[in-house]
Amino acid sequence: MIPTPAQKYAAFPGIDLPDRGWPARRIDTAPIWLSTDLRDGNQALIEPMSLAQKLKFFQLLTAIGLKEIEVAFPSASQTDFDFVRHLIENRLIPDDVTIGVLTPSREDLIKRTIDALEGAPRAIVHLYLPLAPSFRRVVFKADKAAMKQLALSGTRVVKTLTDARPQTDWVFQFSPETFSAMELDYAKEVCDAVCALWRPSAEKKIIVNLPATVELSTPNCFADQVEWMSRHLQRRAAITLSVHPHNDRGTAVAAAELALMAGADRVEGCLFGNGERTGNVDLVTLALNLYTQGVHPGLDLSDIDQVRQVVEQCNRLPVHPRHPYAGDLVYTAFSGSHQDAIKKGFAAHARGSRWEVPYLPIDPADLNRSYDAVIRVNSQSGKGGISYLLQQEYGLDLPRRLQIEFSRAIKRATDASGKEMDAAGIYALLRREYLQQLAPYRYLSHSLSDTDTPGKVSVRARISHDETVRSICGSGDGPLDAFVRALGAPVEIIDYHEHAVGRGAAAEAACYIEMKVDNRPPLHGIGLDRDIVTAAIKALLCGLNRAARETGTETLSLTG
Repeated sequence: MIPTPAQKYAAFPGIDLPDRGWPARRIDTAPIWLSTDLRDGNQALIEPMSLAQKLKFFQLLTAIGLKEIEVAFPSASQTDFDFVRHLIENRLIPDDVTIGVLTPSREDLIKRTIDALEGAPRAIVHLYLPLAPSFRRVVFKADKAAMKQLALSGTRVVKTLTDARPQTDWVFQFSPETFSAMELDYAKEVCDAVCALWRPSAEKKIIVNLPATVELSTPNCFADQVEWMSRHLQRRAAITLSVHPHNDRGTAVAAAELALMAGADRVEGCLFGNGERTGNVDLVTLALNLYTQGVHPGLDLSDIDQVRQVVEQCNRLPVHPRHPYAGDLVYTAFSGSHQDAIKKGFAAHARGSRWEVPYLPIDPADLNRSYDAVIRVNSQSGKGGISYLLQQEYGLDLPRRLQIEFSRAIKRATDASGKEMDAAGIYALLRREYLQQLAPYRYLSHSLSDTDTPGKVSVRARISHDETVRSICGSGDGPLDAFVRALGAPVEIIDYHEHAVGRGAAAEAACYIEMKVDNRPPLHGIGLDRDIVTAAIKALLCGLNRAARETGTETLSLTG
């Protein structure tokens, strides 16, 4: 008999904890945060980050206030090893930040890991060993006693190697990997043995990390597991109890919050929840959830769009438009009744200090988000197929913030005419608003060449500026950067998208650039051409022309 899906799986066993205390508790202080974006998150990427991308991400993490950052798995790749050395040798680690690295419980890999940390002022050595029954039976083919000895032997190696390098302030972390699937008494036995060997104190604690390597239960069961461990670990006063929730069931945020109520001191996760399979717990959501409860999270997320843009650039993964707090649509109301309640809430908030705006759990302004900038008002609801029609009929896939910007022009046109607008009319308006913006700047030609500096390119271009032909040249990190430098325009590029339109010999490149000009509000430019660099230059000039038009000026000041 072939089992049905429901018959293939066993329910997660309950935890015998009748006097559990966590349901009556609340979170009133922020936990210790550890970002594992550069290690666990990086390992989950289709294309792992380069050293430059990891450095950019590291600088973001320190800027928003992360004090513990797991930066690498040095024994797993040369790039990771080199990144740790780069941080240490160039003294790029802020004084109040502790870097961490991960290592399996294998002597040669531990040695490689400690070598990577040579000279670090302070470092966390994170030793892990999968100890769940399926791993003991299938992967290691070893019993409980043998696996416990593997944990202890790895701890001894770490202790010997770190004791020989007293110039570094060492913090030891042990993870009974796959804790979420382990027997609690065995997890306690191994953690107690490791702690006894390490000999931590209340002044110099060990980190015991309890990973929900695979999320197997409802969040309350994980909270029971954490509370049981917090109660029964022998040296609890000398332990920083940490959790590392994954999101296989989609409840990692809830599991982390309940784990904090159950006694955890520390949370490991990634910004916006990147990680293997469905990801690690999302530190941004956890932190901002604390804000909504009147607790300062200890992290600075006051410019959420900038944080998201760096994460998207480094991970090369988009943050979903409906992602809590950070998505492009999370403060958007399509329903007229929702909009009416929100507007009344804003009016009421102007007369008081407490945030009680319907449908908005947090003030978008606290995250440098504007409600007006992202709302799609109800008069647009009948024209919600704008982007769909442009894509289906003309192959143009406008980025979401450009959709919002362009929808304002659609609204003005449809309000004036009182009529619906079909695909041809939408495209005609798009051409008028963007593609036909050809003054005061107009593209004529360009050429590219390499420079003596690796990674730099040089551009020579001819443009028409107020009907005067100008020849300009410059170099930069790429063709567009070189062109901006050559032009000397007061431009900050915020976002960039490109795609092909059509196929074969008739295919064109479409380029969309979101930019700030002279520190004015962001706007977009669009460029179409068979050559992608030409399309990008046209998009940039389109944005400059639109900025000049909106300010009623004939030109913009140039330094090039």
